[in-house]
Amino acid sequence: MNSVVIVGSSGHAKVIIDIVQKEGKYKIAGLLDQSRSVGEETLGYPVIGKEQELPGLIKRYGIDGAIVAIGDNFVRAKVVAAIKDLCPDLPFVSTIHPNASIGTEVSIGEGTVIMAGASINPCSSIGRFCILNTNCSLDHDSILHDFASLAPGSTAGGNCHIGQYSAISIGAIVIHGIHIGEHTVIGAGSLVNKPIESFVVAYGSPALPVRSRKEGDKYL
Repeated sequence: MNSVVIVGSSGHAKVIIDIVQKEGKYKIAGLLDQSRSVGEETLGYPVIGKEQELPGLIKRYGIDGAIVAIGDNFVRAKVVAAIKDLCPDLPFVSTIHPNASIGTEVSIGEGTVIMAGASINPCSSIGRFCILNTNCSLDHDSILHDFASLAPGSTAGGNCHIGQYSAISIGAIVIHGIHIGEHTVIGAGSLVNKPIESFVVAYGSPALPVRSRKEGDKYL
């Protein structure tokens, strides 16, 4: 069984640890965290170092791959880029909860995490380093671009396109055929029935842009 390191050790990491355990494909060598001390634990797994120490840790712990357990889409991208610079040959793995439903001819990019109860219907495309959270749904022929995320209980209909780095918040609904731009955040519980441009925060029923946002603005 290959050994993986999980980058992050907070609440999101707890969910990913649970998925890795239940999937049973990988052994967890330990966690990386910039703000915690070596030996501190999350769900019984120790922090073994920081991101910049990863080249030495790979040799010490026999690490074969990595999973980035960071919920913020933009921060996750920055961490992925830093690790790729440090360890260009280290693979990033995807992990899928056994209770997720994955349809026929669905493509899933590297580093993507799919949680319990998520449903991805046929002919959809999931990009690199996406998060499909608990009980979310992405219907047929839809595209979730790189570093985008669907929060718990969110729903996207068929033929939807969700741009890179965009986040669909808890319980939001995106109806069939809607396109959402890049770096956009859809607020919790919103109903999106018209296309939403890039670099905005939109919410409501129907969802309307309420302000602009810049690349990397916090939203979690």
